[in-house]
Amino acid sequence: MDTTTATHDADVDLLHDLGSSIAASGQDPLHEVLARVLEFAVALVNCDSCFIYVQDEEELVLRASKNPHQEVVDRLKLRVGQGITGWVAEHRTAVAVARNAAKDPRFKFFNQLPEDSYQAFLSVPLLCRGRLVGVINLQHIRPHVYKQRDIQLISTVGFLVGAEIEMARLETANTQLSERLETRKLLERAKGILQRDMATTEEKAYLTLQQQSRQTRKSMKQIAEAIILSDEVKRSQKFAS
Repeated sequence: MDTTTATHDADVDLLHDLGSSIAASGQDPLHEVLARVLEFAVALVNCDSCFIYVQDEEELVLRASKNPHQEVVDRLKLRVGQGITGWVAEHRTAVAVARNAAKDPRFKFFNQLPEDSYQAFLSVPLLCRGRLVGVINLQHIRPHVYKQRDIQLISTVGFLVGAEIEMARLETANTQLSERLETRKLLERAKGILQRDMATTEEKAYLTLQQQSRQTRKSMKQIAEAIILSDEVKRSQKFAS
């Protein structure tokens, strides 16, 4: 078996493993899915950095990074059309820059990212049924020529995982919505208890919850749960006596 055939077989095996992993995983949370995508992308194209941006309305949000960037993951945002990443999102076309990526007129600097100084840059759109889901970026510290094979492989990864990312994003959004609704219900119950026990207004009851949250450094949900639990204990003791 020659080197070209061996490389091709290895690529096929990696893509098959990615498909099998996603197929067997069910509906994983967004960051778990993206972590697998990062792993396979880096295995296909050995790079120094890999970012995945996920579209959220008219913005692209950095959701995953090969290198640790806890301070910016889920916070750093780009508008569609902004920077090379935004250009790729807008035109749904891959961009490969072999050297001096920062000199590309489309490049956008982020002072908090050391990857701004990297030489080579490959950016590929992630699509689901022709609709943009996100963008995956691979970077090299030194100049690096991205072969057509690299671009095709990452594009194939994009086709494989686009639908999965979209499903995971929707699942995460639904979970967050459910949590917000649950928190709102708890806060309403806790406010009602405070209004009754303190003979106060709804606004003052809410301010009391906020104050307790700040003083105890606990979330308002936790404060509300404590108030509800305390009220239930008092009621059960009253009925018991």
